[in-house]
Amino acid sequence: MTYNAVRSHTTRSRSTRKTVALAAAVSMILMGAGTAAAAASPPGSIRSAPAASAPSTQPSTQPSPQPSTPPLTNLSHLDFLLDTVPLTALPEHTTYRLAEQPTAQAPWTYSNKLADGTYDRVGGGSLDPATGHWSQGAFNADDIARTAVVYLRHWQLTGDAASREHALQTLRSLTYLQTASGPNAGNVVLWQQADGTLTPSATPVELPDPSDSAESYWVARTVWALGEGYAAFKDADPEFAAFLQERLHLSLDSLERQSLGKHDTFDIADGVKVPAWLIAGGADASAEAALGLSAYVVAAPADESARTALTQLTEGVAAMSSGSASQWPFGAIMPWNKSQTLWHAWGGLTPASVATASTVLGRSDLLAAAVKDTAQFTPQLLAAGGPDNAWSPTPGEAQIAYGVDSRVQGLVATAKAANAPGLIDLAAVTAGWFFGANPNGAPAYNPATGTSIDGIEQDGRLNPNSGAESTIHALMTMLTLDANPVLKAKALGIDKTVATVGLSVVEAESGTISGSGTVVRPPSSWTGEANISGGAYVALAAGDSLRIPVPAADQTRNVYPIVNQTEAASGATAWSSATATLGSTDNGGAGAQGITDAPGRLFPLSLQQALPAADTAVVGAADGAASVDALLIQPLISSISVTGPAGDSTVYVSAANAPTVRTVLVPRGHRLEQQAFDNTGKPIAPTRADMKADKKASKTGAVTVLAGGFTVTKLVLK
Repeated sequence: MTYNAVRSHTTRSRSTRKTVALAAAVSMILMGAGTAAAAASPPGSIRSAPAASAPSTQPSTQPSPQPSTPPLTNLSHLDFLLDTVPLTALPEHTTYRLAEQPTAQAPWTYSNKLADGTYDRVGGGSLDPATGHWSQGAFNADDIARTAVVYLRHWQLTGDAASREHALQTLRSLTYLQTASGPNAGNVVLWQQADGTLTPSATPVELPDPSDSAESYWVARTVWALGEGYAAFKDADPEFAAFLQERLHLSLDSLERQSLGKHDTFDIADGVKVPAWLIAGGADASAEAALGLSAYVVAAPADESARTALTQLTEGVAAMSSGSASQWPFGAIMPWNKSQTLWHAWGGLTPASVATASTVLGRSDLLAAAVKDTAQFTPQLLAAGGPDNAWSPTPGEAQIAYGVDSRVQGLVATAKAANAPGLIDLAAVTAGWFFGANPNGAPAYNPATGTSIDGIEQDGRLNPNSGAESTIHALMTMLTLDANPVLKAKALGIDKTVATVGLSVVEAESGTISGSGTVVRPPSSWTGEANISGGAYVALAAGDSLRIPVPAADQTRNVYPIVNQTEAASGATAWSSATATLGSTDNGGAGAQGITDAPGRLFPLSLQQALPAADTAVVGAADGAASVDALLIQPLISSISVTGPAGDSTVYVSAANAPTVRTVLVPRGHRLEQQAFDNTGKPIAPTRADMKADKKASKTGAVTVLAGGFTVTKLVLK
């Protein structure tokens, strides 16, 4: 389960039959149509090593030049996490056919790896041995909803009867947590104990409290599961589908009373207009609801209220698009309307949602935000070291399966919607994280057991546990790979990151201050909407200057001074190096605080000129009070180099405003193949002159990267 209570500096994670074909319409936009996944195995005991399931490869439903490979999707560990939950009818909580079947299924939240290699299912919080209750609970709505989505997609892809039953039972469990009547109808209780007892108020407190007192991430994920569930069961089990449809509308009615009732109104966040109708203020939460609504609208095209909700949510998500190839955050869709400078990888399904909805709704205008996020921001993210759990605004924190899977889903959905095959190459590099192309170097997913690690810390340490969320999102990626044979082959060919050359941070406090300026170390690095890098910043007064040493480089770089701008104007700071005048940044003028949790904004500001390669210091001269946190340094051409069974390849990423040629070393006995993509992920067909240059480049190592685009290269033996 993801930590969503309050956005903070610790964004932790809790760590084909006719009926199936119709149900699959939208999830196949994400997954494609392809081979079967591994057969499910029965749930294990409380403490058990996940047993490998016996793969059963079925023929692909789409032509593929790739040889048949065993399925990657193995549901064994997810099955092990499932438990039977006794349910009792309550005035506000019931579910489908409860009198006839007083139990359902739900996954345990955590799964700790033991010394002998087995796993222990664990709840959230502390355990009271007298009652057997956890201070949070054994199960939670977030993970139940996403577990249902995994089983639904596996059933759609393979026709597997066990997955169909697990999908039905987890959807019954989820709808029991949904408040069915009263003032909170349509909202959802987050936590549940192993004996079926609901925990509306958990310890520690999570907002909203009680958890069904307002809309939430778990309401959004409930809509996701109900939408995909209706699409899957519409023809297979019309009675159950009608129940899911009724419960979907129950939550939509709740959202209409809350966030969606504010559609087309805007709040102010540090001087910027932001949509006021996002679920819980989140583009991330809204995106997950939109995925379910896209599936539902395809299956129920006459349902205008659902179509309207999908339109409203995805318009709000797209409105959170920010930056460009040379302006932070480089085209990312920002997740939270209360911060201009907090992006996180977890919950990053925003591009997938708007790309999918653009096709379902016939709204090509929605696609632009997904294209910028996937074709411009994601390559920069990969070159900076991968999908860190937070850019706030500097990259940091662990990497988890939820964040990696979100990138894969967004890339695949946008590639299909925008006809942008370059994004499939990026998806392969991203998915390689699960097979060893990550900061640790070890595989993060085990196809023999279906387990996935709970994360990789910044220093490369693994969290060996395999909780529900990590398992769920690893399986979502594996389902997508199994459904897309070409992507699968590319991803399996990558199992190591050789090098990344991308964003780097130089702390302001490492510099030399001239004048009365001082280094300030606040009690907390969290400002309320961003993190002060390194826990310190430099406060300058008018007339002060700051000389910050930076490493020499072999290419020109963009420099982004990270300034904690005040609301009111406060002069400017002029930036220069030994051989160049770089430009200036405003010390203040952030604008009205509005809905944010702190006045002002901590933001990486663009300069007018790039830093020459040979210069080794940047000087800032302030003519008013300024708070300088750090310098974010971006090579004009970033890169990520990977290797594996498919050989050596590198993606070169442009932050330049014109085509750039990068000279690289080509080892003896090899030639260099390259394919350039523009800033939308579309390949650029070479001209005759280009082909002549490419022939020469294969020997000299001259790589051409289009403005804001990326080029994929591969070393091939002659």
